[in-house]
Amino acid sequence: MAQSNASKKPQSNSLLEKVFKLSEHKTNVRTEIIAGFTTFMTMAYILAVNPNILGNPDVGMDPNALFTSTALAAIIGTLCMAFFANYPFALAPGMGLNAFFIYTVCLKMGYSWQVALAAVLVEGIVFIVLTAFNIREAIFNSIPQNLKHAVGAGIGLFITFIGLQNAKVIVDDPATLLSLGDVTHVVPLLAIVGTIITAILVVKKVKGSILIGIFITYILGIIAELTGWYVPNPEVEMFSLIPSGIVSMPPSIKAIFFKFDFTHVLSLNFLIVVFAFLFVDIFDTLGTLIGVSNQAGMLDKDGKLPKVKEALFADAIGTTAGAILGTSTVTTYVESASGVAEGGRTGLTSAVTAIFFAIALFFSPIFLAVPSFATAPALIIVGFMMMQSVTKIDFTDAQEGVPAFLTLIFMPLAYSIAEGIVFGIISYTVINALTGKAKKVHPLMYALTVIFILKFVLEKLI
Repeated sequence: MAQSNASKKPQSNSLLEKVFKLSEHKTNVRTEIIAGFTTFMTMAYILAVNPNILGNPDVGMDPNALFTSTALAAIIGTLCMAFFANYPFALAPGMGLNAFFIYTVCLKMGYSWQVALAAVLVEGIVFIVLTAFNIREAIFNSIPQNLKHAVGAGIGLFITFIGLQNAKVIVDDPATLLSLGDVTHVVPLLAIVGTIITAILVVKKVKGSILIGIFITYILGIIAELTGWYVPNPEVEMFSLIPSGIVSMPPSIKAIFFKFDFTHVLSLNFLIVVFAFLFVDIFDTLGTLIGVSNQAGMLDKDGKLPKVKEALFADAIGTTAGAILGTSTVTTYVESASGVAEGGRTGLTSAVTAIFFAIALFFSPIFLAVPSFATAPALIIVGFMMMQSVTKIDFTDAQEGVPAFLTLIFMPLAYSIAEGIVFGIISYTVINALTGKAKKVHPLMYALTVIFILKFVLEKLI
């Protein structure tokens, strides 16, 4: 019997070796498990933040169903990355893209969430096709580097702005449009304290600092409620601070599963929305893959990532599956760098991360009870991290700097990622074309400029 058990253990290890090629990548099962758990801890905040954002009461999506769809989309996308590309990268519904889904497509443009999900589905399918035919490099290469950096920085400003609004740190003002809220009120005060705590954890390089920051802020809110300091305000909070339990079966996704509305699919605005989703997804994914791969030493001598096509396929399939499940665009998470820093080098790291997302499915009462003032620190700190790309923009060259500046400033002020991209591309093309740099602009940029200008004209005429 002992001999039988001994023979089974090497078979298990050889199976993992065969699937993930651990020795070839100079790693082992223990290291990969630790790396996978580390990656999960650094990105698990999305399980609280995504239902909070997409579950906006003015839009009508079910936060309970969104929790389950968020976890399932992360599991599917991450497992695809593990087995298609054998890379230690994890995927989940992307920050910024979820804000674009709700605040631009639904609340500003007036589309239903069913239409927005249809746009995500179309974007995912288009991404699959572009990846299959190697077209995504052409799109990626046609956009100037400074605009790419500006998109990331602009999204950082946008989601920070949303976090400050959700916590009532920034409020509406009839005279100035915006102003500072009453920071002596417990809700904005807790958000500010939570942001400082999270920032300290980030500075100290604590694993899972954003997730820990969310729950510390949440616990402070519970303490304030129990002491009578916190008075629930229906205009501020939509969730009870006290969770209904700790463990439960995952909430049903029936309310949002396969709920598409294709009635606007041929409209120009719908195509603009699809393009915005696609644009951000392509650059976010490629940027993350290149950055994290460079950290892990996975790039070849030409600076290219082997199996990048398989990695992009995982992203595209994750987005398509996410839309079917009822959530916004799925993308590769830069937090994967934390697992890589722990020694993760293969898809086993991703597989372990997916397993922990599966376990988290049974802790929905805790994640769903987290209110918006407790997730605000996560939005603000993630926004800070995304803003770091602004340091790569060349502002000394006005031909490059002005379009980049317009891109990043229009996103929060126009409350739209899409509008930031539109004004960035139009301004870049026009400024360079009229200052003797017409050949510098890629033909695709001219085509997009014409399409975007046509959009504004048609909107005015209609």
